[in-house]
Amino acid sequence: MSYRRPILSNIRRLAVQHSRRGLASNPPRRADEVRIVEVGPRDGLQNEKTAIGLETKLELIRRLSQTGVRNIEAGSFVAPKWVPQMANSSEIVNSLLRHPPPAPAAMAYNFLVPNLKGMQNFIKAAEASNPADDTAPITSAEDPNTPPTPPPSPPPGKGETGEQAPITSTEDPNEMPSSTSGINDPAPPGNSSAASNWMEVSLFTAATEAFSRANTNCSIAESLERCKPIVDLGKSLGIRVRGYVSVALGCPYEGPNVSPQKVAEIARTLLEMGVDEVSVADTTGMGTMPKTQELLKALTAAGIEPYDLAMHFHDTYGQALCNTMVCLENDIRTFDSSVGGLGGCPYSKGATGNVATEDLLHCLHSLGIQTGIDVGKMAEIGAWISGELGRPNDSRAGKAILARYEDSK
Repeated sequence: MSYRRPILSNIRRLAVQHSRRGLASNPPRRADEVRIVEVGPRDGLQNEKTAIGLETKLELIRRLSQTGVRNIEAGSFVAPKWVPQMANSSEIVNSLLRHPPPAPAAMAYNFLVPNLKGMQNFIKAAEASNPADDTAPITSAEDPNTPPTPPPSPPPGKGETGEQAPITSTEDPNEMPSSTSGINDPAPPGNSSAASNWMEVSLFTAATEAFSRANTNCSIAESLERCKPIVDLGKSLGIRVRGYVSVALGCPYEGPNVSPQKVAEIARTLLEMGVDEVSVADTTGMGTMPKTQELLKALTAAGIEPYDLAMHFHDTYGQALCNTMVCLENDIRTFDSSVGGLGGCPYSKGATGNVATEDLLHCLHSLGIQTGIDVGKMAEIGAWISGELGRPNDSRAGKAILARYEDSK
């Protein structure tokens, strides 16, 4: 079956959704449910100085796909001379379409495209990877971005009353994972396939003129103009498009006081353009709780719904989880994170990695919030990939989980 049939059906589905709302098309999520976008294979690896082999990247994606996470940022179609670490993203597309990793549910694999040429290269790679039997679609009728259906992430048998989760929980977040929590467990049966998975793209702009010129050699207005044909081409093929607004809470060139109204204006422009979701990024990790609150107020004042947004925090100053709590109180239910705290920004000196997925999961699960992700398996992956890269594991929760497991032997 050609991938163009599901694409056409997705176009019709998206057209119905967009006719109902002025901005994006995401359904509201339950208060006790959070969607995690794992950005380790792209945002986490792009700033590593030592070349990372294709097999290591594919193994990282394979392991992550077995944790219950359903959204993985897998690569980037940026020019290799600027980000050489992403030079083999076409091969990653090929592998994911021809040999999808086993996963407990349908997966969405996302690729960053900086401009129209990058988008065209992504499509070319996807079409070239379409196997002879034509069974691997770029998009699928099963949307991995819908609220998860797996059981709650905290261990079963406690607190499963069916009532809405409180802000705090009686569940002990420091309790050792049970035998079903992923430590040394076999991989789950694979229920995803090339026909059920999605390929998505992300584009990006910036909240300050200085960062925009340093990162993309153009103004914010010019950057937004470059986004339009990417969105149009994506929509014509039924490909979900995500937008990033970088340096939303602090800029390495203009300082920590970025205008929240400017961020909101850019986010609304992207949504009106047809972007399905905007990830608002604290690229430098300069964000604080008061500044995050002010930013969320500006986004709301611009008419943007919380379920059209994701938040992307770096942990440079140790504020990522604090800022996450502010977002939860303001109904944000999608967050980006990176296993092992991998990451950094080549255009923001001193910025450390993304908030570690293990730390974020530990925090969310302690509140009784469901993610569908196994924190024990994620902790193992954080330790493994840190070892592969020869760098420290920056997840405090991940290290604690594994240390307590070793002590319990």
